[in-house]
Amino acid sequence: MEKEFTIVLPDPQILSQVCGTNDSNLRLIERHLGVSIFTRGNELSISDTSAEIRQEFKFIIDRLTDELSENGSDYGADGQELVESVLNTGFEKTESENFNALDFSISIPGSTRKIYPKTKNQARLVEAFRKSTMVFATGPAGCGKTFLAVAESLRLLLSHRVSSIILVRPIVEAGESLGFLPGDMQDKINPYLRPLYDSMSACIPAEMLKKLQENGIIEAVPLAYMRGRTLNNAAVILDEAQNATCGQMKLFLTRIGENSKVFITGDVTQIDLPHRIPSGLVQALGILRNIEEISMVELDSEDVMRSPLVKKIVRAYENDKIE
Repeated sequence: MEKEFTIVLPDPQILSQVCGTNDSNLRLIERHLGVSIFTRGNELSISDTSAEIRQEFKFIIDRLTDELSENGSDYGADGQELVESVLNTGFEKTESENFNALDFSISIPGSTRKIYPKTKNQARLVEAFRKSTMVFATGPAGCGKTFLAVAESLRLLLSHRVSSIILVRPIVEAGESLGFLPGDMQDKINPYLRPLYDSMSACIPAEMLKKLQENGIIEAVPLAYMRGRTLNNAAVILDEAQNATCGQMKLFLTRIGENSKVFITGDVTQIDLPHRIPSGLVQALGILRNIEEISMVELDSEDVMRSPLVKKIVRAYENDKIE
């Protein structure tokens, strides 16, 4: 009897979405893999083939299960758009000799989940995180650039590759003057760092995050307060970097010390700086492009995974070219 490779899906709703209407999603996966998929109860099986096919089959089903567990209602009953996106992530060669999307999953010690790249560009971004000291990630809202930077930073911290995480953000709305806001410095800047904390909460248990914050291992700093600091042995994230002025960006980039990783994220189409003040992110993307230790990865509307609706909104704005 021919051996089979079987994956068990404990949630009937997720199983139904993975299969799709009249098993339409399974047919897509079959064509992609070149093998037949059999269903029995809550099991999905393929005939025992090469280790590569089994690995890719597991990757696809794990990715679908992970996404549907969190955002299943966003994809409707058939989930076809998600299936097509996961299949599009690909197991193909890029700059790496043997690129494999599964190789660029992010396993965070202490976390109950593994973070997978959801598109080819997201996989390239994780690849850049691994090989470069500094990475610029640009793209529209919801493309995963900040979430992946946070996940990789937590992986580095909790696997003891760095000793701290520094979260930095320009605070344009308050004109970088926080004195009138109530509370201490942490209270003043927390609203601006909320998206980063939300990403962390999605990666590690809440009690672990709270302990790291209380012990100062995860630190939040306004961009304007970086002068005089040297950031050693840290994973540093500069988020919303399009709102840094040229002077602020240079100040930030020259704070980086030994054994640090730097992830700079932003969307050059959403610059909130006052009129005629150029963006430091735009300048840096131009003048730092040829430095070997720096990678630059641009994501687009095809990488938006926040929800199908957000992807459609981003595409509409791209097509209309509204300023």
